[in-house]
Amino acid sequence: MSTNPATSSLRLLPMRPRDPGESGRTASALELFFDLVFVVAVSTASVELHHALTEDHVVDGLVSYAAVFFAIWWAWMNFTWFATSFAVDDWLYRVLTFVQMAGVLVLAAGVEPVFADADFRLAVAGYVIMRVAMVAQWLRAARASDEHRRTCLTYAGGIALVQVLWIGMLALPASVVPVAFVVLLLAELAVPVVAERTGATTPWHPHHITERYGLFTLILLGESLLGSAKAILEALHEDTALGPLLAVAALAFVSTAALWWIYFWPPHHRAITSFASSLRYGYVHFLVFAAAGALSAGIEVEIDVLTDHSKLSDLAAAFTVTVPVALFVLGIWWIALRDHADRVVNTVVPLGALLVLLDPVLPIPFAVTAIVLVAIVVVLVRRPPTTAPAGH
Repeated sequence: MSTNPATSSLRLLPMRPRDPGESGRTASALELFFDLVFVVAVSTASVELHHALTEDHVVDGLVSYAAVFFAIWWAWMNFTWFATSFAVDDWLYRVLTFVQMAGVLVLAAGVEPVFADADFRLAVAGYVIMRVAMVAQWLRAARASDEHRRTCLTYAGGIALVQVLWIGMLALPASVVPVAFVVLLLAELAVPVVAERTGATTPWHPHHITERYGLFTLILLGESLLGSAKAILEALHEDTALGPLLAVAALAFVSTAALWWIYFWPPHHRAITSFASSLRYGYVHFLVFAAAGALSAGIEVEIDVLTDHSKLSDLAAAFTVTVPVALFVLGIWWIALRDHADRVVNTVVPLGALLVLLDPVLPIPFAVTAIVLVAIVVVLVRRPPTTAPAGH
């Protein structure tokens, strides 16, 4: 008796745990499509940060950027770790993923009100849409896996509870919102810790999960390349600043290429061999991702300074580039590089990250940054990663 193709295509697949040793596991077309939506959110956050910095609203801009970027990063990361453990390819999984993507777009639309008026209503709405869809995914996984049911239900319950609290935060007086935001942020971070210790630990595929992080890093570094291109375009219209703008474009490109090299030098899949190391890898990536996104804004600020469109001083503008670069390099060194590097590399990389902070005292925009990053790359090329963690 033949099976009706239409009926077969509507069948739901059991959402059983994926094999963490599955060979040939790579990012799916759906995951790549999912990442594309985050390009919009990241770009919007970077643009708003650029506007805040160039208007000399540094503290407010950084606080708003950190808040918005947390929502972007946390929603992306939660989907990514869930997918590496339980992803299936049926219509319901796709639809729920599309719902999360729609939530990202709503969040992106709410970024500007956060920066302009500290209005979180639209951003929270988009965030809750993403997280409610994630609750549905966890409930589905709980139904299919007896071994991980308790863990999945804890995830679902924890996420759902925090979303109710996010909505409740909108009714609080403005003076209380910052404190409530920090408390709820910590609650979000605590959900995986509690869930993974409540029941069986969810499986993750080291190569797949680190590939996903690498792909998101490429998105963020791409924003910096866009800044380099904008500097060239500005140079075509600003004859008086032609030389410095072209220098910014070249140095931004060299620096971004060097950051790519540094990020992909270590064997990232060896950095998540335990639950504790996976938490460190995942959580510290917030710093890495946020720094990469802020670098794009910093390049734009440098362009504004050179074309007399910024209220920031030259010194302050230079720090908008060097601080993100230093944080990016230090973050990657801490979570992925240091355990697979020799003493020379483990000295050069963090020292180089600190040296880029000297750049603002020089007249050429982030020239030292580019030189130091290239020097780090040269050292990495000459000293490949060790096959075992340092000290073993």
